[in-house]
Amino acid sequence: MIQVRVSISIERPPEEVFRYLSNFENNPKWQSGMIDATFTSRGDLREGSTYDQVATFLGKEIRTTFVVTLYKPYDRIQIKSVKSTFPITVTREVDLTDNGSLVTAIVEGEPGGLFNILKPLLQKMVQRSVTKDYENLKQILEQKS
Repeated sequence: MIQVRVSISIERPPEEVFRYLSNFENNPKWQSGMIDATFTSRGDLREGSTYDQVATFLGKEIRTTFVVTLYKPYDRIQIKSVKSTFPITVTREVDLTDNGSLVTAIVEGEPGGLFNILKPLLQKMVQRSVTKDYENLKQILEQKS
């Protein structure tokens, strides 16, 4: 199993950060390799909400369907792939700090096929990618006024 944990401080209110993070249709704006993310469920975001995502990784297109498995507004959200070539669970937490928010992302996945053979290298690549993505998120949110 691959597990990556990234934390970053963002000088914005936790409610604003969480609202942006939990709207998965924002993912292509700050995550590298992300092509599209579209909600497939209707109504308010909640446990059981679903969305489809298209991304590229190592030159390969990855189509994934996610379900929200944990939803605590303005605090924590967890998503799990239910249909994908790369099974993954992502937890995003937002905590109040003196200067705004501390965002923590935990990405866990069980690579299959060729990805499984490359697990040690893949761990480093995912760590680097997720770190860069959350730096992008910080830059985008701190530029908002």
